[in-house]
Amino acid sequence: MKRRLVITTEIISPYRIPVFNVLAEHPNVDLHVIFLAETDSSMRQWKVYKDEIRFSYEVLPHWRRRVAGYNLLLNRGVASALERARPDVIVCGGYGYLASWQVLGWARRHKRPVLLWSESNQQDQRRGMPHVEMLKRRFIGACSGFVVPGKSAAAYVETFGVPRDRIFVAPNAVDNAFFSDQASAARSRATEMRRQLGLPERYLLYVGRLIFSKGVFDLMEAYSSLAPELRARSELLFVGDGVEQSALEARAAAIHPGKVRFAGFAHREQLAVYYALADALIFPTHTDPWGLVVNEAMACSIPIVATDAGGCVVDLVQDGWNGYVVPARAPDQLAEALAKVVSSPDLNATMGARSAQRIEQNSPQACAAGFVAAVNAVEVKTT
Repeated sequence: MKRRLVITTEIISPYRIPVFNVLAEHPNVDLHVIFLAETDSSMRQWKVYKDEIRFSYEVLPHWRRRVAGYNLLLNRGVASALERARPDVIVCGGYGYLASWQVLGWARRHKRPVLLWSESNQQDQRRGMPHVEMLKRRFIGACSGFVVPGKSAAAYVETFGVPRDRIFVAPNAVDNAFFSDQASAARSRATEMRRQLGLPERYLLYVGRLIFSKGVFDLMEAYSSLAPELRARSELLFVGDGVEQSALEARAAAIHPGKVRFAGFAHREQLAVYYALADALIFPTHTDPWGLVVNEAMACSIPIVATDAGGCVVDLVQDGWNGYVVPARAPDQLAEALAKVVSSPDLNATMGARSAQRIEQNSPQACAAGFVAAVNAVEVKTT
């Protein structure tokens, strides 16, 4: 039986479009997506690839401000959008927006099941505020089931007393084929691509926002502590922007030998080139619900050096197999992993191939299948 599924989520993220496209094609799902905003320019400069959207959607009227470090997003028309959409099942992306509570209220009045789509994990530094935890427990208690991206998020939901059979894994995914194809094309024109982007022969790559919680200063410290001969072999490249860029540039100026470059923000087409020609992706985060840059890099067949604080790491990175896992906030141990990468180009190639092999399990198709499983389970329980 076909179910009318409505997903409410924050913005039109480029990496969600392939998942929703696949989900919309499923014979048992009639999909409609309600976005709370088109994008968030204060956080990221993502393009909105509307020409690739093949599912029914709408964007609600909204008002957004940054208040005391919090992202405040208010919407109009939540209830009327749900009335028009007439959902059988609602998947609510998170509990941190007023719109999420409006969705929950509408669902309760209309006796519709709500599935919470949550990426939170036990390493998330945003946890711990008593009033937030109280509201979170209330929201979780009102949900019929839970959709999570991987093991860390599933374990976190279980800490609220949720039975395992109400938790469904929809593995976080990017368009693997796009990144793989773009990476192959970049490698076939490696000399030209390096010249166009000013890339060195070898480099360690960071992709993401340049903010303290992403571990960027740990990475700078780890790179600067490498033996001089290792820094001379491989540079450090930051792709992204953020408030800490000036401070990072000041520290980079004191490093010699070796070189640190800042390429600025890059869209996905250019990102695939940076990934493809790198020795490894470095993911030094202190806290991260997932980390989709890891998916992207693995689809481009490179190894990963990550801290254990990233939500994706337990699912995607196996220490010594397709990269290295180190504790968060441990620059010395991060430096040891960087030294292994710089010293072992042949092993990097082997690890990169393993990354590509492993990320096949985190495809848009696998993610969509997780959503369908959750919807089907709710249907059984509510008939």
